[in-house]
Amino acid sequence: MGAPLKKLNFFVEEDIQREMEALVPAGQRAKVINEALRKELLRLKRDKVTDRLLALKPKSTALSRHEIVEALRKDRKRA
Repeated sequence: MGAPLKKLNFFVEEDIQREMEALVPAGQRAKVINEALRKELLRLKRDKVTDRLLALKPKSTALSRHEIVEALRKDRKRA
């Protein structure tokens, strides 16, 4: 069985509703909406992390490709 479901009540634009009703069978709409929200939330999380990394960039020192590869090898050996 899937994850527990929670009922939400929200509005969508009419054109989105019409398109969804035309393309998605009634029994599949919640699944489609959940997948779309999951993808959008992941994109938002990635954007947030990217912004944090870009903020750190001026404060960090540049590493050579060799230094990066060596650091990754050491890290993998510890795991």
